[in-house]
Amino acid sequence: MNAQNKKITKRDEDFAAWYTDIVHAARLCAYSSVKGCTVMEPNGYAIWEKMQQILDKKFKELGHVNVAMPLLIPENMLKKEGELVNGFAPEVAWVTHGGSKKLEERLCIRPTSETMFSDYYATHVRSYKDLPCLFNQWCSVLRWEKETRPFLRSREIFWQEGHTIHATKKEAEEETKRMMDVYKWFHHEILAIPSITGMKTEKEKFAGAEYTLTNEALMYNGVALQAGTSHYFGQKFSEAYNIKFANKDNKEEYAYQTSWGTSNRMIGGLIMVHSDDYGLVLPPRIAPKQVVIVPIGSDDMVYDLSNKIKDELNKNDITCYIDLTDKSPGFKFAEAEVNGIPVRIEIGARDLKDNKVTIARRDTREKMVVDSNIDYVKYVSNLLDTIQKDMYNRALKRRDELTFEATNLKEMEDILNKQPGFIKADWCGKKECEEKIKEIKGCKSRCITDDSFITGKCVCCGKNAKHNVIWGIQY
Repeated sequence: MNAQNKKITKRDEDFAAWYTDIVHAARLCAYSSVKGCTVMEPNGYAIWEKMQQILDKKFKELGHVNVAMPLLIPENMLKKEGELVNGFAPEVAWVTHGGSKKLEERLCIRPTSETMFSDYYATHVRSYKDLPCLFNQWCSVLRWEKETRPFLRSREIFWQEGHTIHATKKEAEEETKRMMDVYKWFHHEILAIPSITGMKTEKEKFAGAEYTLTNEALMYNGVALQAGTSHYFGQKFSEAYNIKFANKDNKEEYAYQTSWGTSNRMIGGLIMVHSDDYGLVLPPRIAPKQVVIVPIGSDDMVYDLSNKIKDELNKNDITCYIDLTDKSPGFKFAEAEVNGIPVRIEIGARDLKDNKVTIARRDTREKMVVDSNIDYVKYVSNLLDTIQKDMYNRALKRRDELTFEATNLKEMEDILNKQPGFIKADWCGKKECEEKIKEIKGCKSRCITDDSFITGKCVCCGKNAKHNVIWGIQY
């Protein structure tokens, strides 16, 4: 269906249906014949490419380099680190045959790559002079999810996974924190999504990690989305895979490791935080196409000005294109809206006679009639900055409106029955209480906040609290 006659379910009537409608109307991804896997369409992949470009640049500024590890992992190698294999066992897909011949040993399709990086480090790191190794890879992984949803949860996940190895605990922990700061920066400054960072509880941390830092975002409907994690492994994997090096005193010791990653589920986050009943809404800094020019009529003046503006904007790093398709202006407007183009410039012969053009911003759908002789680079640049800032502030206001406090289970239950959101509540640190809270609509700990926020008693058992925690329902 085209952009004009594709009906989008109202967001406040059925959020799940609305989300799926946006994904399909904006041509972000499509279902495939492979159960649980989707096709990332050009519009969706363009956003993912922009994410890769921005993050990859940031990673390299911090000294990381890209590598590529094997897709397949021998079963014996996967089993070396017990927590990891137990954590991923239910989701692992196995290769058992090569052609028609049964393999002597099963190979798992990577659900994550700690195993292969550790195997590499074990054979290539010999001295402290070889450290640190700051590696990252862009790839896909496979996890046999039972229930899938476009971008948010699928069997094949497109992501980046950083894996670093260090000579000291201090360096490794600094890396763990630094990369969490990168994910927070990316969400706040690029995606216009205000997020909360903190430590995962022991129950929710990554399998095999000493601890996990997490970046948590809240969607428009009050459901949480884990949007990037950074793990400190200490020497766990080094001991399991025998990764030793000679330190400055020429004494042999185990190295310290980290891993960190985020995925194309961030596209799902963009949709659920910013979009509306008319389609996708993209923050300018992540939009692959920031400006569309729609010429109305066939007057030479219209096309001359359209090309002049396009060239000026593109020369100044504002991505702009002219919609020259054989469609009506109304259709082009609707298509630009559903695809989330931040700024639309409408140029018609009649308006040009009065030295006027119309500029529309996608986020508010507001139209401004301006003088056709303005400095377009300056005007559009300022408008894009305003849109970016306004989108962040609206998302922050929504998150704050959906952030609550609770002192007992009854209050938590009342909040979640009325409106999901982030719930700040103290916790004693016991797994039993965490499990009890989960019985309320599947509510989970999202992250431990600064413990200076502790006000008193555990929300579950009423005993003295050890941590202040953000709780919520998750995707």
